[in-house]
Amino acid sequence: MSGRTLPTLTIDEVESHNSAKSCYVTVGRNVYDVTDFLDSHPGGADLVLDWAGKDIGAILKDEASHTHSEAAYEVLDESLVGYLASGNGASANGKAKDGENRTEEQWVHPRTGMSCEEDLSKDTDYNADYKTHKFLDLNKPLFMQIWNGGFSKEFYLDQVHRPRHYKGGESAPLFGNFLEPLSKTPWWLIPLVWWPPISYGVSVAFQGFGSVAPVAGYFGFGLAFWTLIEYILHRFLFHLDYYLPDNRVGITAHFLLHGIHHYLPMDRYRLVMPPTLFVVLAAPFWKFAHAILFYNWYAATAAFCGGVFGYTLYDMTHYFLHHQNLPAYYKELKKYHLAHHFLDYENGFGVTSAFWDKIFGTELVYNPKTN
Repeated sequence: MSGRTLPTLTIDEVESHNSAKSCYVTVGRNVYDVTDFLDSHPGGADLVLDWAGKDIGAILKDEASHTHSEAAYEVLDESLVGYLASGNGASANGKAKDGENRTEEQWVHPRTGMSCEEDLSKDTDYNADYKTHKFLDLNKPLFMQIWNGGFSKEFYLDQVHRPRHYKGGESAPLFGNFLEPLSKTPWWLIPLVWWPPISYGVSVAFQGFGSVAPVAGYFGFGLAFWTLIEYILHRFLFHLDYYLPDNRVGITAHFLLHGIHHYLPMDRYRLVMPPTLFVVLAAPFWKFAHAILFYNWYAATAAFCGGVFGYTLYDMTHYFLHHQNLPAYYKELKKYHLAHHFLDYENGFGVTSAFWDKIFGTELVYNPKTN
């Protein structure tokens, strides 16, 4: 199957395809064009046309009629043309007709195949997903599938931003060997690793200044500056997307850095950055802090510690947004971030705050009351 984006269709639109010239059927929210299959149907075209524009999920499994074989499902997989909108009266793009006040969050979003944040936690049927999309088999380690897949960049980006969910809340196999534990990071490891050196750095800065006020001021500056760095990293590094080289090196690097998170957004062990990777990022930021605040080594150290502390809050917030019940403010932030996953991955780059999204015009617009 190609990497094209499939449309969202209304019930009325599907029901209008009810003839031998154009025959659509549905199974759940999937819409299939079976026109070319009519003459090949073993029971004849008329039996299919009796179900034109209707849902055939029940008849496919009806033992009294005929329990359909795996081949029938393969025919459907190859005939997928779109997704059914939820509710009557929606237009193809989720917009209301006849004056109804509906919002897009009620409908399946064709770029992700999802309609709400709850869909992120619905178990994926591994076999059906692989047969339909011809992307990754969740029964097998993912790394070598990405490396050897031969995917085009266009197809890869379309598929990696269609979220899947590994059954039971476990982590999908990435390497499938001794490297597997190194690919997983529990959230509590972040403060455990970074808060002691942050505390040490703050104490050194305090010894240099001899008072709390300047240390607190520079620490606060670093903390605030981190929010901008968070936005820049998420937008221009993690979502480099369309600037990726169209080869397996670029695609694999993207998948390991951030793609796997969008592919499996509810994997609780791949939600925070492994400390070894952040060390690589932290080294240039240490030099950056001292280049900006070159006039005072202790000021630069305090600001750097504030920035790293901001990073730890970002990583923990990211985890909590996916997996914890939160106070009112964070509940809205959770809706905002999860909409980045199931609705629009090209906007909504702020994780701890939507502030910089508003400043740079990438605010994710949605109606949180419908989620």
